[in-house]
Amino acid sequence: METTIEKTQTVPDIQKVERFAGQVVTDLAASMSGVLNLIGHELGFYKTMSGQGYMTAKELAEKTGTFERYVQEWLNNQAAGGYIIYDPVSKKYALPVEHAYVLAMDDGPAFLTSGFYIAASIYKDKDKFVEAFKTGNGVGWHEHNHDLFYGTEALFRPGYKANLVDNWLPMLNGVNERLKYGGRVADVGCGHGASTIIMAENFPKAMFYGFDYHQESIDVAKKRAREKGLTNVIFQKASADEFGEGKYDLICFMDSFHDMGNPMKAAINAHGKLNRQGSLMIVEPVAGDKAEENFNPVGRMFYAASTTICVPNSHSQEGDYTLGAQAGPAKTMDIIRKAGFTKARIAQQTPVNLIYEASL
Repeated sequence: METTIEKTQTVPDIQKVERFAGQVVTDLAASMSGVLNLIGHELGFYKTMSGQGYMTAKELAEKTGTFERYVQEWLNNQAAGGYIIYDPVSKKYALPVEHAYVLAMDDGPAFLTSGFYIAASIYKDKDKFVEAFKTGNGVGWHEHNHDLFYGTEALFRPGYKANLVDNWLPMLNGVNERLKYGGRVADVGCGHGASTIIMAENFPKAMFYGFDYHQESIDVAKKRAREKGLTNVIFQKASADEFGEGKYDLICFMDSFHDMGNPMKAAINAHGKLNRQGSLMIVEPVAGDKAEENFNPVGRMFYAASTTICVPNSHSQEGDYTLGAQAGPAKTMDIIRKAGFTKARIAQQTPVNLIYEASL
C-alpha cells in the first residue's frame, strides 16, 4: 500500500487509518504468537501432528503429556493464524503436510521455526538496544541472549545442508574436485560450526578449520564435531583478520562478512592466505543496492536483524564499517576488489542468499 503525504493535510483519511491499524494488529498478533510457535516446537506439538490427520486437543495433549486446556487455546491461536487447519464439524485440528515441512521438519530445507528463537533473543535484549540508540555504543555478538546463538545455528543449518555441498560449492571454480582429494578450508565466523561440519562430513579427505571470536560458540562447535566423530575438523578462537596459518584452498564467510567491524581487513587477510587456485566464498543475505529494493517481507526481516544484531556487532569492533545485513552487491564487491581479488562474481542467488566467489 503506497501512501503519499500532503503538507497541508491535517485531517486523516479514516479509511487509511483503519487499513494501517489492521496492518499493525496483524503484526502484533504475529509478534505475540511467536512465543506460542516456540512452545509448539519445544513441546513437540508440530512433530506430533505431522502426518497424523485431524485430532482433538485432548488427543494432542495425551500424546505430548501436556495440559489439555492450554493445548486447546494453543490450537485455536495456530488455527487463527493459518498455521494449522480446523474442521468446525468434528472440532478437530490438522497440520497440513506443506506446513509440516516449515514447522516440524527441523532438518529440512524449509524449516523456519527456529527463527523465532532469534526473535525471542531480540526481545530479551531490548534494553541493550535502547541504550545503544541513546549512547551510540555497539553491542557485541557475545553480549546477546543465548537464544540468538542457538536460533542462528538451527535456522541456518537446514539451508546449508540443502545448498552448500550440492549447489554452492559446485558453482565455484574447481573447488569440489580439490576437496574430494584433500585440501584445506577455513570457515571464518563459523559460530556453532554448522557449515564447517556439513563440509567436513562430505569431504572426509580435506581438513576444515572453523574460526570465531566467540569462545562459547567455539566450545559448542567442538562438541558438535565430537558428537559426530569427525577427525578432519578443528575449531579455534580467532578474529577474522588474524585467523589461521598457512594457505587454504577455500575460505568461507558464511553469513558473517557484514557483521564484521572491518570486513576489509578480513578480506585482505583472506587474500594473503588463499592458494593461487583457491576460492573465497562469501554467503550474504540477499539484498539490492538501493534501500527501496529491499522493502519486502524478507528485507523487513533482515533490516530488523541488522538493526539489533548486525550493525551493533560491527559497531562494537575496530573498523566500524557497519555494512548491515542489507549491504547489497555493490558495497560487498567493492570491498572484495579493494582487498586485492582480481576476479569476483555472484555465483548464485537464492530467495534469501547471495553467494559470491572471488579469486586471486
